[in-house]
Amino acid sequence: MISTTKLKSVDFYRKIPRDLTEASLSGAGLSIIAALSMMFLFGMELSSYLSVSTSTSVIVDKSSDGEFLRIDFNISFPALSCEFASVDVSDVLGTNRLNITKTVRKFSIDPNLKPTGFEFHAGPLPTVNNHGDEVEEEYSEGSVSLNSGNFDRYSHQHSILVVNFYAPWCPWTNRLKPSWERTSRIMRQRYDPEMDGRILLGKVDCTEEVELCRRHHIQGYPSIRIFRKGSDIKDNHGHHDHESYYGERDSESLVMAMEALVSTLPRESHTLKLEDKSDQTVDAIKRPAPLTSGCRIEGFVRVKRVPGNLIISAHSGAHSFDASLMNVSHFISHFSFGKKLTPHMMSELKRLTPHLGSSYDRLTGQSYITDHGDSNANVTIEHYLQIVKTELVSRKYSQEFKVFEEYEYTAHSSLVQSIDIPIAKFHFEPSPMQVLVTEDPKSFSHFITNVCAIIGGVFTVAGILDSILHNAIRMVKKVELGKQF
Repeated sequence: MISTTKLKSVDFYRKIPRDLTEASLSGAGLSIIAALSMMFLFGMELSSYLSVSTSTSVIVDKSSDGEFLRIDFNISFPALSCEFASVDVSDVLGTNRLNITKTVRKFSIDPNLKPTGFEFHAGPLPTVNNHGDEVEEEYSEGSVSLNSGNFDRYSHQHSILVVNFYAPWCPWTNRLKPSWERTSRIMRQRYDPEMDGRILLGKVDCTEEVELCRRHHIQGYPSIRIFRKGSDIKDNHGHHDHESYYGERDSESLVMAMEALVSTLPRESHTLKLEDKSDQTVDAIKRPAPLTSGCRIEGFVRVKRVPGNLIISAHSGAHSFDASLMNVSHFISHFSFGKKLTPHMMSELKRLTPHLGSSYDRLTGQSYITDHGDSNANVTIEHYLQIVKTELVSRKYSQEFKVFEEYEYTAHSSLVQSIDIPIAKFHFEPSPMQVLVTEDPKSFSHFITNVCAIIGGVFTVAGILDSILHNAIRMVKKVELGKQF
């Protein structure tokens, strides 16, 4: 057994009897200052331990998301109709995808960017196989010429008014003209406007009746609209509610379509019996016309990770457009690459790397508006985007864990005069490099060591200062006593 006396001999912290010690005001002051210093330095060390330390490096992109890149967008076009608005993508490898609809949604909006109805389901843009009659022949005018003065009167006189909005310079209009007039004559013979009045075919020259065509949101020629009596104007802020015809344009197909429209009305004794093949009729050849001239386009597309273009423009395989009247002004609510970050992920990104994330959605809230006029006609708006991937990695337990990744980009925009149909073009170019941000957690043992160093260091320094101060006071007292004697 080791005796108590021998055990005490190894005591590093030998005690001085309390009655041999003396308290002083200077020592009390230094003790208070030392305690406050310890608390302050401990708080600083704890804050440093809890804060995130990161290191940034630039490496060759080793993306795990494959060869494709996702683009999310929400863009409003106050002067581009949903009827013809098309989302196209292309890249330097020769890939071309036109009128993407599977992952894209369209909503009609007014000039103030407010929605005016439900989602616009336009379906695929039409590709007309039969356009005009095979044999051209002399024809007489069969359709009624409409203008701002008589349009409303005719639409209220007839149960169905089918109107061809055209432009004389349009080649598609000239190809449609023979079959349209022939169809008009046939329908007049079968349904005399004065005796029957259920259907009438008319036409509007949009180069002469500009305001009338604008009122019905005509942007492509020829546009065939179907107006039904009593439903032209609904109680929806005065917006026109009608339908567009997208079927074939030869006289036989047009007559079948017109007959199908009449068949939905009360039949009279002289109404002709439709052929069986007309039962496929109306829904396949007509769809709701846009309520307004604006469109909000939202959704996403997947593109290859190579330089390419996302293009939004008016597109149709069976219509012509007046480039001087087209306007692709737009407001961007969202435009980002890669997976869409949730608000929680964005806040986490800001916490870990405050200098990142500011370019994740750089175009948000930006508007690119051109006033309609001669000086601003045929204006294409182009955006040049440089994309860099940023990957955040956490290093714990000697292993690396990927927290999340995001794509940041720079954007430069310009307005370009063009003789072609104006477009909104987003040219993107992914960088072959990526930014790697590594989170380096601090060791707990390092934190404890620093805390001990703080306590011991402050205690030692305070003891040295107290000793110096105490000896200085003693010397002063000795000097004063020496002077007295």
